[in-house]
Amino acid sequence: MFSCVKAYEDQNYSSLKRACLRRKVLFEDPHFPATDDSLYYKGAPGPAVRWKRPKDICEDPRLFVDGISSHDLHQGQVGNCWFVAACSSLASRELLWQKVIPDWKEQEWDPEKPDNYAGIFHFHFWRFGEWVDVVIDDRLPTVNNQLIYCHSNSRNEFWCALVEKAYAKLAGCYQALDGGNTADALVDFTGGVSEPIDLTEGDFANDEAKRNQLFERVLKVHSRGGLISASIKAVTAADMEARLGCGLVKGHAYAVTDVRKVRLGHGLLAFFKSEKLDMIRLRNPWGEREWNGPWSDTSEEWQKVSKTEREKMGVTVQDDGEFWMTFEDMCRYFTDIIKCRLLNTSYLSIHKTWEEARLQGAWTRHEDWWQNRSGGCINHKDTFFQNPQYIFEVKKPEDEVLICIQQRPKRSTRREGKGENLAIGFDIYKVEENRQYRMHSLQHKVASSIYINSRSVFLRTDQPEGRYVIIPTTFEPGHTGEFLLRVFTDVPSNCRELRLDEPPRTCWSSLCGYPKQVTQVHVLGAAGLKDSTAGANSYVIIKCEGEKVHSPVQKGTSVPEYNVKGIFYRKKPGQPITVQIWNHRVLKDEFLGQVHLKAEPDDLQALHTLHLRDRNSRQPSDLPGTVAVHIVSSASLTAI
Repeated sequence: MFSCVKAYEDQNYSSLKRACLRRKVLFEDPHFPATDDSLYYKGAPGPAVRWKRPKDICEDPRLFVDGISSHDLHQGQVGNCWFVAACSSLASRELLWQKVIPDWKEQEWDPEKPDNYAGIFHFHFWRFGEWVDVVIDDRLPTVNNQLIYCHSNSRNEFWCALVEKAYAKLAGCYQALDGGNTADALVDFTGGVSEPIDLTEGDFANDEAKRNQLFERVLKVHSRGGLISASIKAVTAADMEARLGCGLVKGHAYAVTDVRKVRLGHGLLAFFKSEKLDMIRLRNPWGEREWNGPWSDTSEEWQKVSKTEREKMGVTVQDDGEFWMTFEDMCRYFTDIIKCRLLNTSYLSIHKTWEEARLQGAWTRHEDWWQNRSGGCINHKDTFFQNPQYIFEVKKPEDEVLICIQQRPKRSTRREGKGENLAIGFDIYKVEENRQYRMHSLQHKVASSIYINSRSVFLRTDQPEGRYVIIPTTFEPGHTGEFLLRVFTDVPSNCRELRLDEPPRTCWSSLCGYPKQVTQVHVLGAAGLKDSTAGANSYVIIKCEGEKVHSPVQKGTSVPEYNVKGIFYRKKPGQPITVQIWNHRVLKDEFLGQVHLKAEPDDLQALHTLHLRDRNSRQPSDLPGTVAVHIVSSASLTAI
């Protein structure tokens, strides 16, 4: 996450500050001026807004008052509880907020050296694959000398208002922050990957096993420095920010500020009983209005917990918007959780290390059918394969794969209006072990994301060893935009874009020949193999014109399922393709049999079950066992 930082709009903080100090003026940002254009992308302003510097709002302004805390923040007039909730989570992570607020000691007001103040600040956000440094001036929108947007408990503390202004500059204006997405802010603060979880759809309130498993995952994300948010879906406009009888608010983003197993009981009895309760602490960005059910601030349940444990948890009885509840109650009352995972890619770590592949791509339109890259989702079968395609490999017998696609954020401006997201998603297909060129026909789909008009879409999936193709798409064809694809695996996946539709013609093609036919061989499995009492440890080799495809070893069975595919571009279609089966042994592998495939385009019988034969070509004799093979051939090299 600590990669180099790029200056946003080519504004260099250090040189701008030096210039202001030299000229003895306070900085005024020409890229985000103190005008209505920085407030709204549509509509007219309400009460007269005056832009004021902190020194004109209060005496003794500070970036931080008594440090930084999730209690500092209060939501203002814009509907950006999602951003305030993300800031609350950020405030609880020193390593993270010091990345977002760089040089925070140097940026702090120094009453003893007023001449060192230039009215300029800068903040770091992770945007579209890189950290950007956003410069702002300190002029903030006020009405009646009060900040109208995000503000702190302390009238003279300004870190949250200044971070919000820098974020509004990225979005285009303050109004663009109305009704945003907590997941986006969490990613922008961390460079992590956000994973949304629908608690209602997963029925976590009633499924104890699933709930316990989810709690362990949430606890792991929290303990490893990730950020978490929760909300209650508002189905109608009337539901938005409606307060429930339990004190919770609908359509409202809450920050998760702590996750822990709480020990019940008092004294030594607590240790001997070792009874623990899964609990979670949340904060309402309004800074008031809390949960009033079990384990709320003044509830009698706290008598079950020792005073020492309560102090360790930081339990208070103030209406400060922060409260504890059991994870079971959270799953019952909340509808959604967003986990922002910080995926560790450092080898110098005791925790799991991920291998990340990061590629930038685009959906583009082109008159040439073969160069068009905006085909829409699978519903549009005629154009689906025109989308960008990316291939990656799973090199372990089975591996957890995390995939995230993020579209480039769009700014909201007076001229262009709100920057709307496209509806995006992706499908994953298991393909041939030796595929090098783009897919042109459907193969076995192993996973699929949701399609949503969100800035990013995430999927976690477990897949067996093999080669896979990701096809990211917009929902409708013809839509254009840029995207960032991130693929995380346990070992390097060799992820790359497939750009060519068929083998390229070179100066050597006239001498060495050019493929006349393409054939896909899919070996499904075998039966009746020669084996010991423990069964064979068999594998398949598919051979064609000097190229080989190997399957993993299938252990201890005489009826293995190989499910291995190879694709071959054949210069000599008259030569048969050979499928061999071998038994893996410690000293020397044992040949179990083979079959020859003509694989001609006019072979209408796609599935063949063939008897294994010996390698003696003069007198072919049958060996024990059969192999099931699916074959597709075409004279068109872009048919498969």
